Amino acid sequence: MDDERPARFEAVYREAYGQITAYAARRCASPQDAADVVAETFTVAWRRMDDMPPGPETVPWLYGVARKVLAAHRRGEVRRQARSAELDAELADLYGDSPDSRVELGAIAQALGTLADDDRELLALVAWEGLDRAEIAMTLGLSRNAVRIRLYRARRRLSRALAEADIRFTAESRLIPTERTS
Repeated sequence: MDDERPARFEAVYREAYGQITAYAARRCASPQDAADVVAETFTVAWRRMDDMPPGPETVPWLYGVARKVLAAHRRGEVRRQARSAELDAELADLYGDSPDSRVELGAIAQALGTLADDDRELLALVAWEGLDRAEIAMTLGLSRNAVRIRLYRARRRLSRALAEADIRFTAESRLIPTERTS
């Protein structure tokens, strides 16, 4: 059985390393912080191999571990970087770097900044990590129904914040400021 442990860990590491690294990189202020979070996540995974679920439940379990490691990392930081800066970079990739997109990004980042950390994390798990409700439930240690309700409420709060920032959706599903003229 001891021979199976390293092989299983290596397989999990190969499968999930990129996802966990991306998860950490999007949430850390620097690449070095992200590397620390990833290293600690896999250290915990090695120590808790007996607790690690098999099959498709492994990666969401690792997201849960990474989430806890990141929370511990943040508690140790003296300063926190604003989460909106992370989203600005992601949205710049999605919407390009036109003058209009800078207005959008600033307004979207500001709207996201008004949300509670739990709402931002939930929305990020959907948008950035591409997790479904079941995977989010496993990651956060919640029921699927709780995730459904919290996700609905977080989206509603984001919609209100975007509306207050005068951002609306167009027919092309692109966010634009309402005051922009063609």
